[in-house]
Amino acid sequence: MYDDDDDLSLLDPEIDLESPLDQIEPLDADEESQPKPDPEAMLALLTAPGTQQRMLAARAFCELQDERAIPHLIRLLSDPCPLVRVSAAYGLGRNPSSTAVVPLITQLNNDWNGYVRKGVVWALGNCRDRRSLEPLTDALKTDISAVRLWAASGLAQMAELGYEAIVASIPPLIEALRQDPIAAVRSNCAWSLGQLCREMPSNAVYAGAIDGLIEAFAEDEEMGVREDAKAALLRVGDPRGLQLIETLEQEGLV
Repeated sequence: MYDDDDDLSLLDPEIDLESPLDQIEPLDADEESQPKPDPEAMLALLTAPGTQQRMLAARAFCELQDERAIPHLIRLLSDPCPLVRVSAAYGLGRNPSSTAVVPLITQLNNDWNGYVRKGVVWALGNCRDRRSLEPLTDALKTDISAVRLWAASGLAQMAELGYEAIVASIPPLIEALRQDPIAAVRSNCAWSLGQLCREMPSNAVYAGAIDGLIEAFAEDEEMGVREDAKAALLRVGDPRGLQLIETLEQEGLV
């Protein structure tokens, strides 16, 4: 867990994939033994003058779902403290709202802190909004590895937004699956392609996605990526992918 300083160092562009909240223990490992935070008390603390109070309140809404918190969490996206901002982003990811999409995109474009951008990208994916497609795609292409990691998985949420959003999401995922230098990002791309292909008819875009998954399964240098590509092909159930998996496994080539 990070100290309660009002600053966070920048993420290493190719190593630090975790965020401060990834390392925070649950408020109670046994959810039945203690109640969740009091929503009324946490709502009041969202506007508290103390940084520590605002941070703890925003973090509480990573566990609580209460639409009354949404405008306060949106406001806290621009808090001077990055720990408050990242907590607010995670809170909005647990309390997704169409009203948060534009503020989240604005913060993604402007925030210098990689931890915050990672949380924002996760929240944008959870919002399942067509407006999230372009910033998620841009983040997958241009941001640091920790942000690309969640941009890749966030694009899987476009499966719920219809054919056009799915089609627009697939090419950047194929490109990152083939070219991203970080194995974990490539794995998330494979997973997302599997999710999206399940919602597609068999056409040229679908075939390109299957080609990308087959290539990753057969050729990626990292076993974890190969396994995730295989899992995606199995999940989709594409006959061409299934046949290749069987052939390569019989020949002992994977």
